[in-house]
Amino acid sequence: MEMREFRPELMPRRGEWTAWALALVAGVGMFLLKQVWFIPLWAWIFWAFLLFSGASISLGNWMDRNTVIRLGSQGVQFKNGVRRTDLLWSDIQKVAVLPARFGQTVQVIGHDSHFEFNTVGEVRFQGEVRGRTGFAEGRQILEVIFREANMHLVEQSQEAYYYARG
Repeated sequence: MEMREFRPELMPRRGEWTAWALALVAGVGMFLLKQVWFIPLWAWIFWAFLLFSGASISLGNWMDRNTVIRLGSQGVQFKNGVRRTDLLWSDIQKVAVLPARFGQTVQVIGHDSHFEFNTVGEVRFQGEVRGRTGFAEGRQILEVIFREANMHLVEQSQEAYYYARG
């Protein structure tokens, strides 16, 4: 089996830029008001929330841009910029496919490590698709993992599916 590489769909960066712009505008406004007026505690907390929102959205986008799943003849490799997991096919013990807000969450569990990823999901607002998230080829990735790691369905509860070695 040749090495195949998969990357997730990337969300538009509009939300990230909006969060940073709001934090900047609020910060400039507070700086100017501070010169002539007392700034209440709730305003500082709100500004900190805007900064935290911008930073967390930026981190999430950075991780998405650096996420990759590689499937090869020896096993699977997951990397997202923060962590890296390498699993031989024989190391994979369980796979759980769980419902998520967008698509499904797939947990791949080995002897000493694990990783998870989401299958593709659509973000809708007022009935209109605003973005896609997760791996568009999530079903393909799952099929390869099931086949190469010899996984079989062992339990199903509502929308959750649990797989284990044959």
